[in-house]
Amino acid sequence: MNGMPGVRLLGEREGTGNPAKKGDAVVYNIKIFLNKGEEVRINERQANLGLPTEMIRKKGDQTFIDHRIVLGKRQAIPGIEHSLLGMRTGGYRKVRVSPHLAYRDKGLPGLIPADAVLVIEIWLRDVLGERAGSKTE
Repeated sequence: MNGMPGVRLLGEREGTGNPAKKGDAVVYNIKIFLNKGEEVRINERQANLGLPTEMIRKKGDQTFIDHRIVLGKRQAIPGIEHSLLGMRTGGYRKVRVSPHLAYRDKGLPGLIPADAVLVIEIWLRDVLGERAGSKTE
């Protein structure tokens, strides 16, 4: 992972296949924690918003959402998008993200306070490639 001020790699497991690059559509799962370790239950909240069942992944008592974005289109917070670059399918990264690359001074009401430093675990499920990315706007 290339260094970006505000994103620090805490752990990593290599995946397989081609690395994700700008313009690629990717599918990923995340878990978000506040800097002191408290988990942000964002997946559960999103699952209760009526998402299609094929987007919801259950593993034991954990809920994960299969997020699909095109890298470089600003469809996720910058800290997540930057962390996905260079990952390979099946890969994992744990990163610490500064507020300016997360939810800034707004936070997420009821979930993430303003100016919060986050620790984010990211699992890259699939790199769909540029052709899939060009169809997603």
